[in-house]
Amino acid sequence: MNNFVYDIPVKVYFGENQLSHLGEELNKFGTRVLMTYGGGSIKKIGLYDKVMDEMKKHGLEVFELSGIEPNPRIDSVRKGAQMCKDNNIDVLLAVGGGSTIDATKFMAAGACVDHDPWDFFNEKRAKIDKALPIVSILTLSATGSEMDAGGVVSNPETNDKIGRVDPHVLPKVSFLDPTLTYSVNQYQTACGSVDIMSHIIEVYFNMEPDLFMLDCFMEGMLKTVVKYAPIAMKEPDNYEARANLMWTSSWAINGFINGGRAKAWSCHPMEHQLSAVYDITHGLGLAILTPRWMEYCLDETNVSKYVQFAVNVFGVDANQEPMTIAKEGIKRLYDFFFKTLGLKSTLTELGIGKEHFADMAFKACGGKILKGFKNLTQEDVIKIYEMCL
Repeated sequence: MNNFVYDIPVKVYFGENQLSHLGEELNKFGTRVLMTYGGGSIKKIGLYDKVMDEMKKHGLEVFELSGIEPNPRIDSVRKGAQMCKDNNIDVLLAVGGGSTIDATKFMAAGACVDHDPWDFFNEKRAKIDKALPIVSILTLSATGSEMDAGGVVSNPETNDKIGRVDPHVLPKVSFLDPTLTYSVNQYQTACGSVDIMSHIIEVYFNMEPDLFMLDCFMEGMLKTVVKYAPIAMKEPDNYEARANLMWTSSWAINGFINGGRAKAWSCHPMEHQLSAVYDITHGLGLAILTPRWMEYCLDETNVSKYVQFAVNVFGVDANQEPMTIAKEGIKRLYDFFFKTLGLKSTLTELGIGKEHFADMAFKACGGKILKGFKNLTQEDVIKIYEMCL
């Protein structure tokens, strides 16, 4: 077991009607608020009016930036950072899913520097010394951005989608009300559930020394998604299902399950290239990639981890040959993504061919090797993409 530091100082208001605390929390950081959100969904479900009423009660001056895209664009980050500077913003309020929260994080950092916010992501990898405080209201269980220090931003001009983690952009307060996810449709619920599972799988499949307690915790979270995602899709206003998915989303990526294991992720870098080039839904790309990546990486040296996954998450009969159990576990995951959740299972179905695979593999590997559960060369990554066709 490795040494590690766990420090996630996010204050979470979980449950229904917790927005009554919004004004008092925002007031701790100042009176001038930039509220960011995506399309019109928060207005359709009445959340916009509720949030505005709470802020008005506390005398807050509100500025708005709407239209944050899925796979958020650097232009939105630039616009938000400039609005913060022009209007002397004290605190940012992100209302939405992971894309809105991710973009808002780097608006908050961009407001504190003179350079282009893209410099946080490109080869300059500009240092983040400070950021304006961020408060979030979550409307989609998926990325866990409401309780972590990371975010991913796209640049269509360069076909790049790049992540960045920095403690300065960790939200100060997050409001998690499962009822705000009732309006999320079946497709987005499915994609969000895959994203949650992928965050866990990226850590679970790791050949560094295991911490038994954390493996049990991860297996429990995976089983939670397997149980409740189908219920949420069939009964969108099932509070228990939505609440379990929402809380699992936060804990899947807030750092707790890492336990000091430092191996890099594999499927996310590969998927970032898919959604950078083709602008597909992140969770869908992960669903298509993950079982193929697992299949490609399976061998006699790591089969024990697959067996553990198959038996403890999907209940595969343990009284079989290890390789048989491992392959059945991959099949159960495949069936869950594509039969139970009903997601498309191939890139071909999305109109994606192999013409960009070489460039995508180069970027996914950082021009070298993609290190992770099993180190992958650019040729390996191309083969995994081809398995997804």
